[in-house]
Amino acid sequence: MRTAVALVSARAARGLDDDMPPLLAAFSAAGADAEIVDWDDTKADWARFDAALLRSAWDYTERLSEFLAWVERVAALTTLLNPPAVVRWNADKHYLLELARAGLPVVASSFVEAGADPDSVLGQFLARQTCAELVVKPAVGAGSRATRRHARAAIAETLAHMRQLLAAGRSVLLQPYLESVDRDGETAVIHIGGGFSHAVRKGPLLPPGAPPTGALFAPEEITVRTPEADELIVAQRVLAALPFGALLYARVDLIRDAAGAPCLLELELTEPSLFFGHAPGSAQRLVAATLARLA
Repeated sequence: MRTAVALVSARAARGLDDDMPPLLAAFSAAGADAEIVDWDDTKADWARFDAALLRSAWDYTERLSEFLAWVERVAALTTLLNPPAVVRWNADKHYLLELARAGLPVVASSFVEAGADPDSVLGQFLARQTCAELVVKPAVGAGSRATRRHARAAIAETLAHMRQLLAAGRSVLLQPYLESVDRDGETAVIHIGGGFSHAVRKGPLLPPGAPPTGALFAPEEITVRTPEADELIVAQRVLAALPFGALLYARVDLIRDAAGAPCLLELELTEPSLFFGHAPGSAQRLVAATLARLA
């Protein structure tokens, strides 16, 4: 019997996930049946699949409790990849504090919780950081939605953004805007089956003064990048520190600090784009690793 795999997406992402065509082709070439299924499709029969592979469920950030309940329900019916414990941990960027406490190089991150005084937290953040600009984003977010870059002196504008997120019941993440991204972009280091697969350069996403994107995700400028040795070392250190063992897929987004050292900006273990179109053979690697786990 042919292996059946659900490629988990969202209605809003249909036609927007560039990874889907090469992934569908790679599964077919490997003799498996892959089908795109929306995570919230009430008619989906998840038990008929050998695995549900999370890919572009990019609207979960505004429906987190509903999504996590779906994760548990589906994981009881089929093999969910990555597994529920990984998804629960990675869906909220508070994981950055845990990694920083473990001694890993993480972009300085402060969180503002519901009920906290945003003026006080922002003041403390700016007292610790010398950055000329900062980034305000939701702790649960994807695609740079509701994310904005603010000048250090734009206190009223920054507080208004923070209060808007807090009023919507969302925790807020503050990070310095590291100037290296305007020159070098980010390096996304992608691992498949527990080993390094490929990397890309992600160009700057947050123009100064621009409002947050109103789309499902901000347009990205993606090019092939050969990661530096220090970037590979940091990515491997981050993944080795996780309590989940070797993951089917992982994307480690790195940015260089003022001293030029690579730091973790975000760790994408739930529904990251893996940019198969920029790395021939990478979709086939994910398919082979998936089928090996199901064998």
